[in-house]
Amino acid sequence: MRRPLSKFQIVCIVLLWAALCYIVLISVERIDGPIILTLAISAALVFIPRHKVSKKRINNIFLFIFTG
Repeated sequence: MRRPLSKFQIVCIVLLWAALCYIVLISVERIDGPIILTLAISAALVFIPRHKVSKKRINNIFLFIFTG
């Protein structure tokens, strides 16, 4: 089984994604549909797993608080 991502790893992934988006947006001549679609898909690939990890942590914290 895979270990969950740490907060530091999540922050690094988000910052690298933001830097990549910045580079893409600066380097294109015009921002059109395929660029926006690509950025939206990449955002989903970055933020959905991050949301799942944080949601699981919150559930574990509530479980610990209310059963402990």
